[in-house]
Amino acid sequence: MRFIPTAVHGLIDYVMGLFLIASPFFLGFRDDGAATWVPVVLGVGMVLVSLFTDNEAGLARRIPMPTHLGLDLLSGAFLALSPWLLGFSERVWVPHRALGLAEVAGSLTTKAVPSDRAAERAARP
Repeated sequence: MRFIPTAVHGLIDYVMGLFLIASPFFLGFRDDGAATWVPVVLGVGMVLVSLFTDNEAGLARRIPMPTHLGLDLLSGAFLALSPWLLGFSERVWVPHRALGLAEVAGSLTTKAVPSDRAAERAARP
């Protein structure tokens, strides 16, 4: 069931992106390896994609919301599985798993049409 408005999702994306970038440094797993770089790179990607997403929080509004949600699903799944895929699960895995699953959940529960676009569609004859 999709119940999160796209405007809320857009704001959460910016916060989550910045949190992912900073997480290795304040959660104590900054080791200059994959454990550090996976959330940093995905966080930068999340902020960049959000800037170009067609929702109320996007600046350029070029990426359709369904495409954005698909990218969130893929990056969240990769983040959640990265400790085992990239071999650092012996050192750290909880933040990657928790944040990745949160991203997957957000992608599956966010509406696919921005409210301002839905209003435009409803107003068309």
